[in-house]
Amino acid sequence: MAHLNQRRSQNISGDFYVDSTCIDCDTCRWMAPIVFARQDEQSAVYHQPMNETERLVAIQALLSCPTASIGTVEKPHDIKAAQGTFPIPVAENIFHCGYHSENSYGAASYLIVLPEGNILVDSPRFAPPLVKQLEKMGSIRYMYLTHRDDVADHEKFHKHFGCERILHTDDITAKTSNVEIQLAGREPVQIGPDLLIIPVPGHTKGHTVLLYNQKFLFSGDHLAYSSQLNHLYAFRQACWYSWPELVKSMGYLATFDFEWVLPGHGRRYHADRETMLEEMQKCLAWLEENN
Repeated sequence: MAHLNQRRSQNISGDFYVDSTCIDCDTCRWMAPIVFARQDEQSAVYHQPMNETERLVAIQALLSCPTASIGTVEKPHDIKAAQGTFPIPVAENIFHCGYHSENSYGAASYLIVLPEGNILVDSPRFAPPLVKQLEKMGSIRYMYLTHRDDVADHEKFHKHFGCERILHTDDITAKTSNVEIQLAGREPVQIGPDLLIIPVPGHTKGHTVLLYNQKFLFSGDHLAYSSQLNHLYAFRQACWYSWPELVKSMGYLATFDFEWVLPGHGRRYHADRETMLEEMQKCLAWLEENN
């Protein structure tokens, strides 16, 4: 939990604050941009919540902070109500799980709600309030893991829900050696109606992305939107396998249609398909410039 005696001086006065244990993962800043901002390579409160809407997103960010670096001076009376808002609706049957894990450096996890069984995309923290909410929303059929970095509490979710885990064999480590479904090769794999796993080596050797309904792309750490660059991009300084392979994979991914980019790290992006295609071309041009 956050400690008031470690409160960063960059916070404005008021109830909410960020302490010095912040790892600069960006979670609170994209979940509650009206409250949190980046100052001196860490997050800080630049605007105290002024109404119920602002307070809710601030508490959701507090609950999702992977290092519990966000605190309040006064004990929040509405914390249980905020817990009940997770997973947070994104669009249609897509939800943001929140409760980010420090083991994944604060990566986002998503839930796809389907009649045949829900799918967890990457692993959130195994937090009892979240688990309780997930139980209410139905069974979990698959836990799809985009790559080796964002597996967090996958074992706990598997044991609790009995879900089958999916990960590419090139990203299997000692911590994931018992994953039930181990993908291989570079060809797309259909795991259900409108559910296509696309290998995109680059960030890691076995990185894959999940395309649902030719609309929602769960991109892990392969593709995200940059608010600084104002376009889609990839993590040049955090490419653990091969940048040339990543560029090649991105070119292949650009041949698919989608309207949403839902990453593990980085910002989401939503546009119509024509605009998304244009954005992907901008991304490819930027990648070549930074090759």
